[in-house]
Amino acid sequence: MQSTRKRGPLAAAMTAVLSAAVGIAVAVAPSAAVAQDNPYERGPDPTNSSIEASRGSYSTSSTSVSSLVSGFGGGTIYYPTSTADGTFGAVVIVPGFTGTQSTISWLGPRLASQGFVVFTIDTNSIYDQPGSRADQLQAALDYLVEDSSVRTRIDEDRLAVMGHSMGGGGSLEAVRENPDIKASIPMTPWHTTKTWTSVSTPTLIFGAEADTIAPVGSHSEPFYNTIPSSAEKMYIELNGASHFAPNSSNTTIAKYSISWLKRWVDEDTRFTQFLCPVPTGLAIEESRGTCPLG
Repeated sequence: MQSTRKRGPLAAAMTAVLSAAVGIAVAVAPSAAVAQDNPYERGPDPTNSSIEASRGSYSTSSTSVSSLVSGFGGGTIYYPTSTADGTFGAVVIVPGFTGTQSTISWLGPRLASQGFVVFTIDTNSIYDQPGSRADQLQAALDYLVEDSSVRTRIDEDRLAVMGHSMGGGGSLEAVRENPDIKASIPMTPWHTTKTWTSVSTPTLIFGAEADTIAPVGSHSEPFYNTIPSSAEKMYIELNGASHFAPNSSNTTIAKYSISWLKRWVDEDTRFTQFLCPVPTGLAIEESRGTCPLG
């Protein structure tokens, strides 16, 4: 609290001495920026161009996972080929009702090239409901860090989930059940549950203005509104887009997904600039968020 009370000569002199001492201490103390370097930062300093590009700075490869694996329907893992930077955060992405991993496969190499291990999965049945998709997201996360051929490339403490439609509803349910997950990105999500007050994971929801399958007024917006602001959250509504916007390459979805994952999985504050102030532009009908983040 500030005070306007005047001080006497002795107090002023003591203040001058103390200020000089503090100045000396600051001069010899290590830089706060150096002392707090983030060990999870991956890749060069970001720009609008770098996160809007179809590929980031990392070369990537992929490996297939059999549908005979337990807990989910198999899938494809995309990962940076370099091991020079150590381990990476990981994200599992699940498709929507009647969809297969092919509908969200474009996100695999795009996110992986920015410094993540990305697992696009198939579900046990294309008709699985959001609750089942949530369980399969968790099973796929467990597989990634325990049994996959790329497990040594993954930091098991930095995991995230994404999903489209019923998979988006599943990604909400997954973080409600497992708050240790670092980030969630539901894309045009669908769920019969409308209230998510127990979610504590940073969550970015993409809605679509022209969505007639999961209209934003009865899905994305109430989902966002009921997540407590203490969780950190953001809502981006895609201008004129349909429910199936996440099923093909979309720069807006990619740009802000990368930024959200970087900010919360990698704790990389270099990406806050793309999230706060909340995003605007021709491709965005509206946006909301808990800025400033963190």
